[in-house]
Amino acid sequence: MSAVETHSDDLAEAPGPDPAAKVLGWRIEQLIGAGFDSDAAFVLALDRNVDLHEATELVRRGCPPATAVRILI
Repeated sequence: MSAVETHSDDLAEAPGPDPAAKVLGWRIEQLIGAGFDSDAAFVLALDRNVDLHEATELVRRGCPPATAVRILI
């Protein structure tokens, strides 16, 4: 087998990232981008009851991120 060839078994052994982890990472990125610090973003991203759009909108409208966290949790 040449260096370019692969076995189908090789592909089965290297699964992609967990979809839930990808979503969590994306939510954290969005919250940090909106102005939340990394700790707050992590806590908010983990809570499935927190609406990401509501969280980012609060900050976009001028609510301090720390206050937004208290509102959302």
